[in-house]
Amino acid sequence: MNVEQARFNMIEQQIRPWDVLDSSILALLSVVRREDFVPPAHQALAFMDLEVPLPAGQAMLNPKVEARIVQDLNLSKRDNVLQIGAGSGYVTALLAHKAQRVIALENKTELVSLARNNLRKAQVSNAEIVEADGAQGFAAQGPYSAIVLTGSVTAVPQALFDQLKPGGRLLAIEGREPVMQAKLYTKNEQGQLTHEELFDTIAPPLDGLATDRPFTF
Repeated sequence: MNVEQARFNMIEQQIRPWDVLDSSILALLSVVRREDFVPPAHQALAFMDLEVPLPAGQAMLNPKVEARIVQDLNLSKRDNVLQIGAGSGYVTALLAHKAQRVIALENKTELVSLARNNLRKAQVSNAEIVEADGAQGFAAQGPYSAIVLTGSVTAVPQALFDQLKPGGRLLAIEGREPVMQAKLYTKNEQGQLTHEELFDTIAPPLDGLATDRPFTF
């Protein structure tokens, strides 16, 4: 496989047509080598338009969804980011290149080790992988400028909204198959939340977070 040609094709044929037009994001996809975050058994899938299997029954998001998430968070080097679901560490690395600091929570021990090793090899020094329950967030290092859930949920846990700074953004893929939607929540200075609907997609559920809000009457 011609790796650089495959990377170029992924960016130009999958990602750019999905409204990823920020030149800094497109350049970043060439800098952070996706194949280095894919398990060796699935190297042939590194640039394909699909979810790549990971240990512990998890999966990497589709490349175009990963790119849209990073673009639509609109990060700056002043931002501290909380990521729920580290996976192999690939999205963590992308976020780290755009933000000041990233804390990524992962509840699968096997993936914690994998992500840490991948970030070390990629020389990403401003991201930390913490083994923890994503539904509770990580208040000890909050509040956060941005929070991102790299998997789907039926509803965002209130604990995550509580750990968002005024002016902060939270991006999540909400719903259940076959209907899911990426939403960007923004908290104003008074602590009120508004949201915009970004794009329709399907993503694997985040382990331990795919629970519904209770009905109220």
